[in-house]
Amino acid sequence: MTDLKSQLKSDLTTSMKARDELSTATIRMLLTAITNEEVSGSTARELSDDEVLRVITREAKKRREAAEAFDSGDRPAQAQRERDEETVLARYLPQQLGADELTQLVTSAIAESGATEPRQMGLVMKVLTPQIAGRADGKRVSEEVRRQLSA
Repeated sequence: MTDLKSQLKSDLTTSMKARDELSTATIRMLLTAITNEEVSGSTARELSDDEVLRVITREAKKRREAAEAFDSGDRPAQAQRERDEETVLARYLPQQLGADELTQLVTSAIAESGATEPRQMGLVMKVLTPQIAGRADGKRVSEEVRRQLSA
């Protein structure tokens, strides 16, 4: 079992003992998503820590998008619940990049790829994606790349 998955199971037990309903429900949901990912496809397999991290990132993004949808639907209680779940998931994600760090990484990726115009965004993203894996939201990254290539 991977370290991250072991940590999740341990934290689930701890949250159950502490009667922390939010953490318990969120971690259970996350473990279910991980298990679903493990058994999808033609053969069952165990996910690596990087793959588990991708599942956590995907689930956090779902929570963020759901909160926005609930806000636009004038359902603040459900939106807050989604934000709270995203906060629980954020405990398992690596430290997010700051604006300055992201700008610097994008600048160096543009220089490395030789891109000069917004049409070449894919070249920059190809260089940048492995460097930022799980440390920045894709939307934020693409906006910064687009901004720098347009300037």
